[in-house]
Amino acid sequence: MVSINMKKRISFIFMISALLLSLLVVRTAWIQFVMGKELQAKAIDSRLRNIDVKAKRGIIYDRNGSPLAISVSADSVYAVPSQVRRSKQLEETAGALAEILELNKEDVIEKLNKKIAFEWIKRRVPDEKIKLLKELDLPGINFVEENQRYYPKGKLGAHILGFAGIDNQGLNGVELTYDKELRGVSGKIMIEYDAGGREIPNAMHQYIPPVDGNSIYLTIDETIQYVVEREIDQMMKIKQAKKAAVIVMDIKTGDILGMASRPVFDPNNYGEYDQGTWRNFALTDAYEPGSTFKPVVAAGAMEENVVKPTDRFYDPGYIKIGKETIKCWSRTPHGSQSFIEGVQHSCNPVFVTVGLRMGKDNFYKYLTGFGFGEKTGIELPGEATGILVPRSRAKDIDLGTMSIGQANAVTPIQLVRAVSAIANDGWLMKPQLVKEIRDFEGKLVREIEPEPIRQVISQKTSKELRDILESVVTEGTGRNAYLEGYQIAGKTGTAQKILPGGGYSTSEYIASFIGFAPADEPRIAVLVVVDAPQGVYYGGQVAAPVFKNIVLDTLRYLEVPPELKNEATIEEKKITVPDVKAKKIGQATKDLKALGFKVQVEGQGEEIITQLPPAGTETLKGSNVVLYTQDSESNQIVVPDLTGRTIKEASKILADLGLGMAPQGSGLAALQEPYPGIKVEKGTVIKIQFFSPNAEPHEETIGP
Repeated sequence: MVSINMKKRISFIFMISALLLSLLVVRTAWIQFVMGKELQAKAIDSRLRNIDVKAKRGIIYDRNGSPLAISVSADSVYAVPSQVRRSKQLEETAGALAEILELNKEDVIEKLNKKIAFEWIKRRVPDEKIKLLKELDLPGINFVEENQRYYPKGKLGAHILGFAGIDNQGLNGVELTYDKELRGVSGKIMIEYDAGGREIPNAMHQYIPPVDGNSIYLTIDETIQYVVEREIDQMMKIKQAKKAAVIVMDIKTGDILGMASRPVFDPNNYGEYDQGTWRNFALTDAYEPGSTFKPVVAAGAMEENVVKPTDRFYDPGYIKIGKETIKCWSRTPHGSQSFIEGVQHSCNPVFVTVGLRMGKDNFYKYLTGFGFGEKTGIELPGEATGILVPRSRAKDIDLGTMSIGQANAVTPIQLVRAVSAIANDGWLMKPQLVKEIRDFEGKLVREIEPEPIRQVISQKTSKELRDILESVVTEGTGRNAYLEGYQIAGKTGTAQKILPGGGYSTSEYIASFIGFAPADEPRIAVLVVVDAPQGVYYGGQVAAPVFKNIVLDTLRYLEVPPELKNEATIEEKKITVPDVKAKKIGQATKDLKALGFKVQVEGQGEEIITQLPPAGTETLKGSNVVLYTQDSESNQIVVPDLTGRTIKEASKILADLGLGMAPQGSGLAALQEPYPGIKVEKGTVIKIQFFSPNAEPHEETIGP
């Protein structure tokens, strides 16, 4: 018989065994049914390694389908560190990688020693280096194809396009604003490994393809953009300005046809440039616009009927507001004049008077109505709002200074939009940079229509002011923007720069010109802003010629036909320039004005050294005659404009001024260096390129 103690022992062992078995069953059930999915996912994760395959970024085109930003393929090198270590060739592998990829060997060794499943060695490697690495067949080293952003036109449109980073992300410009549209959806490559970290042959290799990003079609026209950048670069080379901006806008739609800022960068190598060059001056920086703001004041005043084109004003050279005095820019008072003449002369007292007539309520009504003090909503990052004098504390002196373009700071994009509204029957449009979005198959995703915001002034006021602004170019301060065959309307501006600590600079100015064409049926508005040009700094001499060249080539490109004038009428208006070199400045000026010429005096002396155009030249009534005098206290001479002169004529003019000439070519003068208007020392040699009338000049032939 089995003893009672034995039975107790057996029962105890049985109970313990049953308990352990029950716990095991419960644990198994818990693992199987409760934690099953989680553990299964971990198991798959431990043996499957994912490699992201970036989607190809969408292409950015100009409005006509010319690619401005594309994606190109490039291989990247990555390592599976555990495989490298298992091969016992870590040192040799690191050395080969460092040598071919031009990396620090210690940095590569550190990467290969990491306890991770995947590590980038170097991304987007040139094909020749990838070929060398593949021939070496290094253990644990693999390759994956990635997309790299490339800008085939280099610096063209850099501030519009922006740039994308190494991880295919937009960092600036349209690349950033439309990053979600352009980026696409990344794919994956999944590879199965065993517990030892070795790739399992014929195991699970799953590929999830990426979905390429949408493409963006801009409103920018590549040809117009090229014209804009050609002219702004030429101006920067001559005037050595700190920065500049040019905007060309379609008046009817708000489309930006061209936009450029300087300094500039190459988006292909954006990291090699100072970050200050990334700023788009056209919309990120606010400045006091000076006289280019006067059309806005005129528009509001005419709309409110506080001034009529025929109203008379008297300019004694200044105007007083309480104890304060605001001077006119001209040293010679304009005297009695109509409002039209006041606009032509850009007369400060006239505009101060008009601004005060409007009163604070009406003034701010049009200030905000034209969109100042708020962002335009253009599709680019970093747009500034500008700075307005708070309405609550604006006094009469503030109205006076605001009326001549001071006190308030605006952005170039705000100003060109406002003047476009003046030309567009008063309709303020939202500036547009993107025309449409299409998917990678070319199917239309979204079309962006022109967006009218509000009508600020009436069609009648718009028409009257267009005519007045046209007269500024034909008879006033904007003559350097005049184009034969086209009606051009515009306004010059020369403003003192604001100092960082307050007050105005006495040595640096902002020269600008804003205008539109054709004046009777406006198509485009163009703004040129130049910050701190060297030498001559007046808007009419610095910015107006840039405006003129851009408008001429743009209108021709847009196939806007010039108006053909009656040749007989033109001949009737031609008069011969008299010889005034033997006369005193006062008498010469009086005689020339009596014949219908405008007179410009260069120098402070009384003796006339030479004149342009030369005596005997036939030119239109109202043309400008420049009289050059020698200042006895200065050895500097203002370089004359010799365009269209023969070698003999140019040589005589320069010799009279005490300047030398280095001619190149034959025919008529087309290009010269230094540029007209720049002051140089007496004896300086002027390089001039002459071309026959049928030849096409090229700037590079001038020399350095």
